[in-house]
Amino acid sequence: MICIVEGGLFTTVQDLGRHGHQRLGLPPSGALDPISLRTANLVAGNPPGMAALEMCRVGCTLEVQAESVRIALAGASAAGGVPLLESRTLHRGETLRIGRIAGGALYLAVEGGFAIPPILGSCSTYTRAGFGGFEGRRLQADDLLPLAFLRAPSRPERRLPHPVPAERDRPLRVILGPQADHFTEAALDALLSADFMVTAEADRMGLRLSGPALAHIGPPEIASDGNATGCLQVPGNGQPIALLPDRHTTGGYPKIATVITADLHRLGQSVPGTVLRFEAVAPEQARVALARLEAAMAGMAALLREA
Repeated sequence: MICIVEGGLFTTVQDLGRHGHQRLGLPPSGALDPISLRTANLVAGNPPGMAALEMCRVGCTLEVQAESVRIALAGASAAGGVPLLESRTLHRGETLRIGRIAGGALYLAVEGGFAIPPILGSCSTYTRAGFGGFEGRRLQADDLLPLAFLRAPSRPERRLPHPVPAERDRPLRVILGPQADHFTEAALDALLSADFMVTAEADRMGLRLSGPALAHIGPPEIASDGNATGCLQVPGNGQPIALLPDRHTTGGYPKIATVITADLHRLGQSVPGTVLRFEAVAPEQARVALARLEAAMAGMAALLREA
């Protein structure tokens, strides 16, 4: 077991998501930053989609109640803990404390993963419905998470010299639409030229942004249609909402643009106070960007070194 001594601000079990059930009203959930989740699993020696702990804003404190466990951290930097992108083996009775996180999410993978049964093909936690992960909720003190391995396999520790480049200085790339024609030309220009700040109303469902009001043409509602992670929906006040993995599966606000898949990990690391800018690209450019990101991820295994 791993015993949770302190649960942190919002620590849940997440993998790459629960797909194929949106027709039932179930969002995919899954990691806010899937690239960091995959990276933590790579360093720990796991398949890329294995469930890990996602810690948001403030990390957790855990105690090892097994012979040994190998862990790896990836994502936003944090106070305490162990270095990012390096595996470490902890032994029975040892405690790991992770403090404030300088970003949206930090991932802790354990070699072999947690002995948690999947629900509808995923171990991701969807707290609003109370299922998945560990009892369908965020972790709290005295929770005991079962491990798949009784002890860490005997092998050298591993490290990555650097994560996949995140291109943090460039705007988030978006494809306009699917309802871009519901907005004025001035609104489209503002979306692609102004700064938008993440407000305090931010969670795994979405990020409310503050910036110039994006004016609609006609009523600010549409007949409800499907949402996707990364959609920028705009309610009547003109302030966009960036949708994240726990979003509703449908919505009645027009969506001015959608963040491309290759930049969703950057969106997921946004916290209140983060300033976002957007850049329009064509669908083919989005496909090329995703192919490049996946090629970079595929090359990460070759960069692993002994720690």
